[in-house]
Amino acid sequence: MNIEYKINADLSPEQFIDLLKRSTLSERRPIDDKNCIEGMLKNSNLSVTAWNSGTLIGIARSVTDFSYACYLSDLAVSKCHQKKGIGKQLLSITQKQLGPKCKLILVAAPAANAYYEKIGFQRNERCWILERSHRIGQR
Repeated sequence: MNIEYKINADLSPEQFIDLLKRSTLSERRPIDDKNCIEGMLKNSNLSVTAWNSGTLIGIARSVTDFSYACYLSDLAVSKCHQKKGIGKQLLSITQKQLGPKCKLILVAAPAANAYYEKIGFQRNERCWILERSHRIGQR
C-alpha cells in the first residue's frame, strides 16, 4: 500500500463526509449539514491528509496559531486502514508544521482515550465545553 500524505490539500465536503462515515467519527460530526462541514474545512488552517490511490483514507484537521496551541479538531482514519500507523503519521506530520513550543490539544472520544495515551498524549482534567444551545451564565 502506497500512502501519500499532503498538507492543506484541497478537499471537498463530500470527500470529508465519506471519510467520516468510513471512520468512527460520523456519529459525532454533523455529516447531514453540508454548510457546517464546508465551514469546518474552510476555517481549519492546518490539515494533513492521507491518500491511497486517490482516495482519502485519513485526516488530521486542526486550528492553530502555530506557536503556542494547535487544537486538533479531527483525527479520522478509515476503519479498514486503522492500526497501520496512519493516524500516528498524520499527527507526526501535523506536529512538524508547528513551532517548537506549540502543544497539540484535543478532546477525545471516550473510545479513543487509550489510543492517545498510548502514543504519548497526557490526560488533562481541565477541558471544558460550552454547547451552542447554552448561554453564558445559564444552567
